[in-house]
Amino acid sequence: MTSLFINNKNENYQKKMLTLVKIGSIIVSPHLRRNMISLQELSQIRKIDLLTYLQNYEPSELVKDKSGTYHTVSHDSLKISNGKWFWWSRGIGGRSALDYLINVRGMSFTEAVKTIAEKASILAPVTVKQNPKKYEKVYLPRYTFLCSNVRRYLLSRGIDNKIITEFIKKKMIAEDVKTKNALFFGYDDNGKIRQCSVRSTCGETVKKEVAGSDKTYCFRSLSDTSKSTVRVFESAIDLLSFATLMKQNGRDYRTENLISLSGIYKPSGKNTAIKIPSPLQKYLDERPETNKIYLHFDSDDAGKTAAESIIAALENDYEVRFIPPPEGKDFNDYLMKKERDKAQWKKENIR
Repeated sequence: MTSLFINNKNENYQKKMLTLVKIGSIIVSPHLRRNMISLQELSQIRKIDLLTYLQNYEPSELVKDKSGTYHTVSHDSLKISNGKWFWWSRGIGGRSALDYLINVRGMSFTEAVKTIAEKASILAPVTVKQNPKKYEKVYLPRYTFLCSNVRRYLLSRGIDNKIITEFIKKKMIAEDVKTKNALFFGYDDNGKIRQCSVRSTCGETVKKEVAGSDKTYCFRSLSDTSKSTVRVFESAIDLLSFATLMKQNGRDYRTENLISLSGIYKPSGKNTAIKIPSPLQKYLDERPETNKIYLHFDSDDAGKTAAESIIAALENDYEVRFIPPPEGKDFNDYLMKKERDKAQWKKENIR
């Protein structure tokens, strides 16, 4: 039987009995020594979704929202829905409890596997099924295009004022009347709002989508002329930041095709089926003349892994390149750094 060694923190192979129980349809052997777990057992551990894990082993960490989704006590922007989880404030997500322990709790792969295996040895996990809630429309908050708070926020993030005005006039940026949050709209071909991303303007960590949003129709800016290239971003803020950087370099963002994804998912494993993000797939279906795809994702592990998976899926049909920001985590970080450097130069050289 092929097995995987699970090392302890001191990286030695101390003998330790792990008595595991039935996980799914697999009986995990009670005769494990030297912290060995078979690949078959590891496969079952990978299948445990986050809702099942938390409901069985950390129920106090779960909070059920009115919409039927869940979030965690530790991170209210980490939403769990339809067998998936997404941490909106960090822009990363996944399916399994293993993904969660590694990417949110900061455990190593070895630690995460041991944690789940040891809990399962004490109490067999009972799968929690969450019935997906189907929405007939996008449940938008009351909004206005008089975006004084949103404009102030976007300006504070370095976004060009005229670019902000252009997107407001196109009714792609709005302001939540009650919360003052920024709303970024995505439209279908009939001019109907089908997706809405939300970003706080008041210093709070709010990054989410409203109920009923369809990611296929994310915030984007398309060129009036036929172009063979598309540039893909994780968020609307990154797209607007890149448009601002283009303007600073004497270029017009309207000559480029720019689309956002409203977050990315990090593949859970090597054998995970690679899915093309629906906004990108929609664009490629609409514009068959496309031959170049530039992925302007964050420079963190989640961004790199997501880019690698998309490249692997599309490289036979397109020229696909991962182009993260030259500095900083994302393109807004890079834009803000440039603004700070410019202000510092003026302070030091203009008296």
